[in-house]
Amino acid sequence: MYADFRWPNWAQTSDLNLEVLSERPPAGVTPRPTPIVFAHGAFMGAWSWQAHFLDYFARQGFHAVAPSFRGHGQSEGFDRLDSASINDYVNDLEAVIGELGGPPPILVGHSMGALVAQRYMERAPVAGTVLMAPVPPHGLMPSTLRMLAGDPLLYLQFGMMQFFGPAAMNTDVAQRAVFSQSPDRPDMSGYAAQVQRESQRALWDMTVHARGRPTLARRHGPMHVIAGGDDALFTAQETRAVAQLWDASWAVVPSLAHALMIEPGWQQAADSLIGWLDQHGLA
Repeated sequence: MYADFRWPNWAQTSDLNLEVLSERPPAGVTPRPTPIVFAHGAFMGAWSWQAHFLDYFARQGFHAVAPSFRGHGQSEGFDRLDSASINDYVNDLEAVIGELGGPPPILVGHSMGALVAQRYMERAPVAGTVLMAPVPPHGLMPSTLRMLAGDPLLYLQFGMMQFFGPAAMNTDVAQRAVFSQSPDRPDMSGYAAQVQRESQRALWDMTVHARGRPTLARRHGPMHVIAGGDDALFTAQETRAVAQLWDASWAVVPSLAHALMIEPGWQQAADSLIGWLDQHGLA
């Protein structure tokens, strides 16, 4: 269902140690020169990429790296989580990439991590960028209001989890937000056990400051946006607005929901991403 825990590497930003999970190409696989770095979404951690993507991309020749932002996963800083901003997460990403060396990485961001990726591009070059189910340019408010009106029980679950922690969450209800309603969906309790609260400040940033700023970005190579056709949080039109803002390509994976990298069918999203990278010669 999800990968066993592996002892992470560590990076340091300011006075905090950050969990950094990584996989390198196995023996017999020709390594690609450009690393690929995955930025996780809100309420998650590097574990969301370890479930499938790190090993899968390593077997495609990539050095695949996934940090947990401060206060997430095994990273330090949970005691100060609510003061962490999107800019703080950018600092974390910058520290991790700074320790990789080599050429500018390929950057893949999911949801909140897609906004972190866009902000990182204002500081440093990247070889290319893929934004998966990104926060729309107009922020979280439309999604929040849509959930309140259309699925108030789900809205309540988010509030319960945010203020009282994951133990207060009804897994059967909450999984509607991020997983499709596939009849062959496996038990998601293993993932639910790793979900956590998100920073109040970061949520505010995503509500009022979520618009990408292409004019501030440094050299960033091509960009691609991937949407889940069954995403209950962000509509296809909302994610397409991100692609239009950056003049990026855009694709929909019809059968997947918001958590494209961990639900059944995740390989469709991974193969779509790899196909785009190969098409643009990003190796």
